[in-house]
Amino acid sequence: MSLPPGFIDDLRTRLSISDVVGRKVMWDSRKSNQGKGDFWAPCPFHQEKSASFHVDDRKGFYYCFGCHAKGDAISFVRETENVSFMEAVQILAGEAGMPMPAQDPRAQEKTDRRTLLADVMEQAVQWHRLQLKTGAAAEARDYLERRGLSEEAQARWDIGFAPDRGGILAQLTGKGVDKSLVLEAGLAAESDRGGAPYDRFRGRIIFPIRDARGRAIGLGGRAMAADARAKYLNSPETPLFDKGRSLYNHGPAREAAGKGQPLIVAEGYMDVIALSEAGFTSCVAPLGTAITEDQLRMMWRIAPEPIIALDGDTAGLRAAMRVIDIALPLLEAGQSLRFALMPEGMDPDDLIKQKGASAMQALLDQAIPMVQLLWRRETEGKVFDSPERKAGLDKALREKIKLIQDPSIRSHYGEAIKEMRWGLFRPKKAQYVPGKRQAFTKGDPWRNQMSPVASNKSSALGAGAAKTEHLREAVILATLIATPAVIVTFEAQVERMDCFDPDHALLRDAILRHAEAEDVKAAIFDEIGADPLEKLFSQTHVKISPAVRRAGDIEVASMCLGEELGKLAAKRGHDRELRDGMEEMLGHVDESLTWRLSQAAKSIDTSVRQETDDTADYVKVENGSMLNKDERSAFGKLLENMQNARPGKGTGS
Repeated sequence: MSLPPGFIDDLRTRLSISDVVGRKVMWDSRKSNQGKGDFWAPCPFHQEKSASFHVDDRKGFYYCFGCHAKGDAISFVRETENVSFMEAVQILAGEAGMPMPAQDPRAQEKTDRRTLLADVMEQAVQWHRLQLKTGAAAEARDYLERRGLSEEAQARWDIGFAPDRGGILAQLTGKGVDKSLVLEAGLAAESDRGGAPYDRFRGRIIFPIRDARGRAIGLGGRAMAADARAKYLNSPETPLFDKGRSLYNHGPAREAAGKGQPLIVAEGYMDVIALSEAGFTSCVAPLGTAITEDQLRMMWRIAPEPIIALDGDTAGLRAAMRVIDIALPLLEAGQSLRFALMPEGMDPDDLIKQKGASAMQALLDQAIPMVQLLWRRETEGKVFDSPERKAGLDKALREKIKLIQDPSIRSHYGEAIKEMRWGLFRPKKAQYVPGKRQAFTKGDPWRNQMSPVASNKSSALGAGAAKTEHLREAVILATLIATPAVIVTFEAQVERMDCFDPDHALLRDAILRHAEAEDVKAAIFDEIGADPLEKLFSQTHVKISPAVRRAGDIEVASMCLGEELGKLAAKRGHDRELRDGMEEMLGHVDESLTWRLSQAAKSIDTSVRQETDDTADYVKVENGSMLNKDERSAFGKLLENMQNARPGKGTGS
């Protein structure tokens, strides 16, 4: 509905904002100067004892110096009553004695018809309410008592009963209500066989459905007969009632949410009633359908982050999963959903009755963000043991994230998904622990020649090799931070890179988590602090690296990473060969093992020659391969012990 020019201005001039606000606050007489239209009070929007809430009656505005809430009389009513703009205007217009602008004749005719239908519906609600006290409703009363609803609670919710015979059609037409109104309100229906109209609700407990303003717009009926075609039946679509644009308990939930209660979304009438009676008064339910876009928007007008608390059975979980697909394109900053997962086979009503309101509160406190349920839906019960399956997961998640319209939210979802993906696929570090395998006993002659592969002090080939690996790790990490655009290209190799330095491992994980952040270095700083970054970039070999000096140059960074990651992978592959050979040596010392070790030495020689042209510190071993002095010392001991381990020599086989 559009308002004519000047209507809002006229409304504001007729109202004193101090009168509107004064209904909700207590003025501070010491600070206020009513003669000058200057009013002060404790703020109604946040808890405080001092009077920081200021109302300027002459300008028609309010402002809180504590929480910074501000606005005019209309916005004050909207915030405190939790109503829409037009509803706030209607409330204030009524107080000011101003009639709302007339609509065109056709619109006015529709409004008048809707008013008649609402009156018919209210008569039906009250008549069904009276029927609950009759003898025909004894079974219905027993059912409600078993469900824990007292007579007072039944009265609060206007619960009624529709008898099998002599129903609402005869009652209303007998009182002079036009039959067409009863049919149009959805209380009765025409027979398909051309007979007389019949009551739509028969032999059912009746739950009135009201709109946000409290008007009866439809009915919900729970069948008492076990063989009924539908356990629950709602009113059909009428000029008053639209299932996809209505919520059960809308008005009271909106009022409670305006007072700070979280909005809970349950599945049915009894869940809402049970929650409300247990103190969770801000709760609603969709009406016999899956949650629609319109219902989501209505929920977000009530509260920015509703909690979906559907049943803990398969159907309830499927419904929760469907909500995700509807909600993703509608997400906005500060507007989302959380999910309270009920125990399997239970709904909120069951949980409260069996374990009390505290158990329900605990579940609400543990409600998870929507991104976590999205991850659970795409990963639960699935095995990702191949590159193809992992790629399939990535594709499915990317398609879902693309649905988000807000670029900021889309970016944050990407980061959250990447972090969970990293937790799922993070490579398990295979660390060698001396003495762990049975072949390496306390008296093992090889034990003193071996160090843990995860140690940053020395490897089986000496401290020099470990130092070289440490330098390579540092250059790789610094290059990724200096030129984040290359992270995606080398992501898989970086994920597989074991870091011997704990700071390097910390940086590697942070780089992968924040690969899509606008400022990767700043995001890493926020997560792990300055020390690891300062330590990394203060190293001389990092400072002089071309990829770091030319930060942002994708070509240079790609060449550097390709070379360093390749050499690091080759070196560690050689180490694994030697380590595996030494583990087997005690029981399998033969020519094939000697050949295997010599081949490892040749591979090391090739790697070393690629790293430097300076061979002054390198010497030949028996097979002609080149090792530096530290490596030769360790390798010589290895060969000597291998010879001593032959059958008939030293320790024997």
